[in-house]
Amino acid sequence: MNYHINTYGCQMNVHESEKLAGILESKGFTAATDISRADIIVFNTCCVRETAETKILGNLGIVKKLKEKNPSLIVCVCGCMAQKKGEAERLKKRCPFINLIFGTHNLSKFGEYLDEISINNQKTVIEIEQDNNLLPQRTPIKRSSGVNAWVNIMYGCNNFCSYCIVPYVRGREKSRSEQEVIDDVRALVEEGYKEITLLGQNVNSYGNDRGGRENFAALLQKCADLPGEFKVRFMTSHPKDLSEEVVKVIASNDKLAKFIHLPIQAGSDRILSLMNRKYTQKEYLEKIDMIKSYILNVGLSSDIMVGFPTETEEDFSDTLNVVNKVRYNNLYTFIYSRRSGTPADKMPQVELSVKKERIKRLIARQFEIGCELARECIGKSYRVLCDNWNGGKASGKSDCEKAVYFDSDENVIGKFVNVEVTSTKNNQLFGKIL
Repeated sequence: MNYHINTYGCQMNVHESEKLAGILESKGFTAATDISRADIIVFNTCCVRETAETKILGNLGIVKKLKEKNPSLIVCVCGCMAQKKGEAERLKKRCPFINLIFGTHNLSKFGEYLDEISINNQKTVIEIEQDNNLLPQRTPIKRSSGVNAWVNIMYGCNNFCSYCIVPYVRGREKSRSEQEVIDDVRALVEEGYKEITLLGQNVNSYGNDRGGRENFAALLQKCADLPGEFKVRFMTSHPKDLSEEVVKVIASNDKLAKFIHLPIQAGSDRILSLMNRKYTQKEYLEKIDMIKSYILNVGLSSDIMVGFPTETEEDFSDTLNVVNKVRYNNLYTFIYSRRSGTPADKMPQVELSVKKERIKRLIARQFEIGCELARECIGKSYRVLCDNWNGGKASGKSDCEKAVYFDSDENVIGKFVNVEVTSTKNNQLFGKIL
């Protein structure tokens, strides 16, 4: 019996698909790369942007044809889109061939739901639990890499940005205990994993829901104190909660990657206020200056949303000014997408043509900055964790999240190697092993 999982959205979803795969493999299923050969097809969904939902519905249409050819095929839809208010019933009505629909709070019961489908002769099962402030139960995990691993440190979000549906489908913040997280990281290092990424919608507020007994800076320090050769990264940070204490811990520990993803979303104070981001451009740039004062050659990336309701050309210019001042290594850009049930959905909208023109300018400017930063790396050496090797061609990430391509006669996947950057192509780095 074979399974195929389609994953949409963020790193949290990618990791949760590893858990879904772990549950399936514990029940004797094997992964199928070809969806047409699967006996179970799972859609782990996202609803942050409309484009994801459109793609999911389109792919469900393809699966409908597979179901017609193979009536015993089990089709499952889970995750954020399924959790959205009223969506499960809409999916059932639109796609009656779906066998199982469940949300974000009951992934650990996936195996039980499959048994229920089998007992009830494929009758549709819908299980959408509401947020009950309980942490998810542990599940088997089928990790997709032997080098990199994800570890959840918390779930949910308390910020309620006016454009975002995540708090409504993921619930309020719930932190795992420090000891559980450390035990997971230790076990992964002992298994040979070299890069551990700590996951949360807002990692900097880790421990706030536990009475302040635990905090993110202390958690990072305890991870760094573990024996072994490995790196720890994390995502995602909210600028208002990033503390100087966290930055100091990163700066003083070699096992903590010198890279911070700090989403600004917009550079205009007016738009930031409408977004309910709870910081100003000045406060954000002060955080960036603080980071750079402690961490030499730190890698920085960000998210920027273009075309938020009422955004003017002046507002967009403020965003470009931030990009020019910070000079991000990487920038994840996207056009604002209306989400029903959020405050921003009721605000006056920006024309799509204007959004497209602005994001084109933003991408072009970031590409220029990326090329400039790449050229500055020529002649410098970096400690790179190799995560790809094929026929003498290797690549990996540096401590500050720079991707470097280099030649290697031996398979160096999972090894740290020192690489000197010798040339660039656009914003890509190429080098040689020292």
